[in-house]
Amino acid sequence: MSSIVETVTEIVHPILNKFQFELVEIEYVKEGKNYFLRVFIDKPGGIDIEDTALVSEELSVKLDEITPDPFPEAYFLEVSSPGAERPLKKESDYEQAVGEYINISLYQAIDGVKVFEGDLVKLSAESLTLNIRIKTREKEIEIERKNIAKARRAIKF
Repeated sequence: MSSIVETVTEIVHPILNKFQFELVEIEYVKEGKNYFLRVFIDKPGGIDIEDTALVSEELSVKLDEITPDPFPEAYFLEVSSPGAERPLKKESDYEQAVGEYINISLYQAIDGVKVFEGDLVKLSAESLTLNIRIKTREKEIEIERKNIAKARRAIKF
């Protein structure tokens, strides 16, 4: 499946560059009986339905032209915005999230906790610092980046 993602990445980049959109992530997954090829895109100010339609139409044509067909099964193509809870994948994603509220899932627990939400207050090559709230008090916690399994923006309630 990783070769499919790599193939789609090569094909979608020129399309996104044409419209000055950013590739956030590509997923090729099986859910129930169906396969889905999901392409998440973004731009400053956010993506709208017309943007996703433009990319979907051009990408669909390009995918149909691939010989031999890299897809083992029929699939549904979905082009969309990453949403308010955009994943943090690249270094630039983390840099843009400084000062924002984020969710971090860890490989190994810190003080028995594997998921933290808080404001990203500091970022370095080795770690990041979150300002988290525990009941009524705030606390800063430093997390080694090698211990981060997943990171995404989050909505503060």
